[in-house]
Amino acid sequence: MSGHGIEPSPLAGIPARKIGIVLFEGFSLLRAGVIAEVFNRANAIAARRPAGHAVYTIRMLSFAGGSVPCSSAVHIWTERFDASQYQSFDALFIGGGKGAQHASLDERLLGRMRFGYSDSMLRTTSITRASLLNSGLTTGFDAMSANGQGASHDEDWFASLVNALMLVKCDLGLDTAREIGEQMMPGATPRLAPLLADAGATSVRDKVRASARWLKDNCERPISVADAAQVAAMSERNYLRRFKDEIGVTPSEYLLRARLDTVCRLLIETDLPVDKIARRNGMANGDRLAKIFRKRMLVSPTEYRVQNRRAQVAY
Repeated sequence: MSGHGIEPSPLAGIPARKIGIVLFEGFSLLRAGVIAEVFNRANAIAARRPAGHAVYTIRMLSFAGGSVPCSSAVHIWTERFDASQYQSFDALFIGGGKGAQHASLDERLLGRMRFGYSDSMLRTTSITRASLLNSGLTTGFDAMSANGQGASHDEDWFASLVNALMLVKCDLGLDTAREIGEQMMPGATPRLAPLLADAGATSVRDKVRASARWLKDNCERPISVADAAQVAAMSERNYLRRFKDEIGVTPSEYLLRARLDTVCRLLIETDLPVDKIARRNGMANGDRLAKIFRKRMLVSPTEYRVQNRRAQVAY
């Protein structure tokens, strides 16, 4: 299996899409294969249209490059991937596996993969601790955990199928996405239909909850409420009202709580300085974090670290 796909020339009005599948040791060959096959079939359908061409280029990637073994010991050749290439991709998928779970604990790797944010990256998966653990695409769909537990092969297969089809739907239309889904999973149209529904048929509740998951998955990046509103395809004013009605707190409060959860975990599990933890969680510096922490937790970050480590030792 090669990481090189067909170099596409875009159809009229449809820009070329560059898709990356990031592989870690022990990745799911099933998941990676399903994702690649969806886009290969989409290319074939697009090429049959008048003046049509392939739309997607598919790249198999890893942080070290070279051969990567999957969970069934098959080795896949990958291209080396680093932060400088991130914004050149329209979407990144994570192949899962034990390697992804281990990477979620690698602060050095995560630090390398935190980079400047722009609106053009809204369709791109962020490689954060949460996305490595969930091993999915940041479109609001839940995927099986990175260690391969908690979901059957069928569930893994189906989640990967839906994630890829959602991008095809955005680029080539709902009918094309449905056609590919039926080809790859005959008889699945009733199950796929509600998941691939047109944006206009997606409820406000679903949009808000998907944006909440996006906020949580991307809380380690310098994102804003305006970015989340764009993910939900709403005006910022409407989004603020709808989010509060559905979730019970404002988007800013929800994002802050997600960041504080991550901060607390890092304070207990690592020896990283407070200032570095702050910067790695979308906050300006350690002073800003300390001010928020004292207000919310009634102790400083350092005091919280000491108290909780003592409690763990006592336990």
